[in-house]
Amino acid sequence: MEQISTRIDQFLNEHGMDLRRIDMEENCRVFLDEMQKGLAGTDSSLQMIPTYIETDKDVPSDKPVIVMDAGGTHFRVATVRFGQGKTAKIEDFQSYSMPGTENEVTKKQFFARMAHYIEKILDKSSNIGFCFSYPTEILPNKDGRLIRFSKEIKAKQVQGQLIGENLNLAINALGHRHKKHIVILNDTVATLLAGKSVAADKNYSAYIGFILGTGTNCCYTERNENIIKNKGLAPGKKQIINIESGAFAKAPRGDIDIRFDNSTLDAGMSTFEKMISGAYLGPVCLETARIAAADGLFSHEAAEKLNAVKCIDTKDLSDFISDPSNDRHFSLTNKDDITALGCIINKLIERAAKLTAINLSSVVLKSDAGKDRRYPVCIVAEGSTFYRLQTLKQKVEYYLKQYLENRKKRYYEIVNVQNATLIGAAIAGLTN
Repeated sequence: MEQISTRIDQFLNEHGMDLRRIDMEENCRVFLDEMQKGLAGTDSSLQMIPTYIETDKDVPSDKPVIVMDAGGTHFRVATVRFGQGKTAKIEDFQSYSMPGTENEVTKKQFFARMAHYIEKILDKSSNIGFCFSYPTEILPNKDGRLIRFSKEIKAKQVQGQLIGENLNLAINALGHRHKKHIVILNDTVATLLAGKSVAADKNYSAYIGFILGTGTNCCYTERNENIIKNKGLAPGKKQIINIESGAFAKAPRGDIDIRFDNSTLDAGMSTFEKMISGAYLGPVCLETARIAAADGLFSHEAAEKLNAVKCIDTKDLSDFISDPSNDRHFSLTNKDDITALGCIINKLIERAAKLTAINLSSVVLKSDAGKDRRYPVCIVAEGSTFYRLQTLKQKVEYYLKQYLENRKKRYYEIVNVQNATLIGAAIAGLTN
């Protein structure tokens, strides 16, 4: 076992995939520098998108709002209303497929399908909170212009289009004449809002929204005077900044990362996301194992089986490392081959955890909060990869403890809010 692990370490190091080459201090410094440049409007891989959404507005009680949640492969719709105690009641829930996941769709098809998804509940509210989880420039009127798609969505004509405006046109085409008030936000912003709503009575010094599921992103609250690229913002106020952290381009990538990136539809984009998120970790692990097999680290039989595997996702990774003896995905039988594959998967998951901790540590430091243990930063975390991929969350917490708390003396608490994106979208739709 030890000999196999040593060989895998050497292989990963030779290909630039070894997590030990990633220095927390240096990479946090680079991440923070990219954040600052993004706020200033200079060249940066972090867009630092102002959302114009504040976090201190009261949520009206017993007023319905239509919510939409577009992210990954699923498109969810519902109506939401809040009781006197801010408890959210979710009704009319339906889940559909995200337009453009299977084949290329036109702009007209894209928005027509979304309008169809909410057609049965259009009469229930004049307000729509739309959680649209793709890089989008938010405008002062709370509409959003799509910058680009990630997560392999195929709808090229939608790039550069106003989401709310085009959705209203599609709704009108269904025969509904009254224009809806549509607030566009992404899942990280919705997650932050949901967390602040349910934890309003706790002594948190700041809130961070974090997503690690199919994709990844992060947001936090920034003072308007620090958003140098946007002139005329009200001084003394704060708003949520959508970092678009999945696009961070200065994480240390290996040659296998680059090779995999070049095989994707959006090569050169979202390179950080492709190192840590659920849509990519499985394929990266499989590609790494295949290259390791070509380098002689597996038996000939295992090499053939690895090359025959069509696809692997994060659930498959979890299944394998939780019980390698009951493997149904790779069909390996030789103990050394099983051990070698387990080493690769575990080390790449730990690398993803370390990179995730760099992301979160940088944002906590940028928030300038969490300096007193009594008033920690609340990290509202959401996403199937973060919570369900075996060992990932524990490893993220290990690196946060070692670096952020022990070295930087910043304190935090990770919380989970059920249906966070729907609740946050409802809050945004009702308060903006």
